[in-house]
Amino acid sequence: MFADALLARATGLIALYRESRLTFASAESCTGGLIGALVTAVPGSSDVYERGFVTYSNAAKVESLGVEAALIERVGAVSAEVATAMAAGVLTHSPADVAVSVTGIAGPGGGSPAKPVGLVFFGCARRGAEPRILERRFGDLGRDGIRMAAVAVALDLLEAAAR
Repeated sequence: MFADALLARATGLIALYRESRLTFASAESCTGGLIGALVTAVPGSSDVYERGFVTYSNAAKVESLGVEAALIERVGAVSAEVATAMAAGVLTHSPADVAVSVTGIAGPGGGSPAKPVGLVFFGCARRGAEPRILERRFGDLGRDGIRMAAVAVALDLLEAAAR
């Protein structure tokens, strides 16, 4: 299901978190659970992967993570602010040490000149530290290409947060 390179990265991530005695959780919108699926493909991931929230709809972001509906209405679900709120919501609603969030436009539709297909925002929060927010404009790599590129960036953030 996943490329060998991504599985190898996930295996290394699990080992890093195990060695660091940290746990992590995810909040996914446009990736639809791919981060969780990837890391749980690795035997022993239950030692460090605490849980995943697949919050594809705006209502799910509000209900499951506590993202304010007014925030989504004001800036849109695909925004740095919502990615930040999603990561914070993971830490509020789980015992995980580190949270990663992903919200974006995977296409083929749904884009606009201001928010084109391939625009993805990421949040990464570690308890007691300032969250890190990233914006990536992958371009139109196709739906699967955008989603897999987003998973790879989420792994980058999780790796950096454990160091």
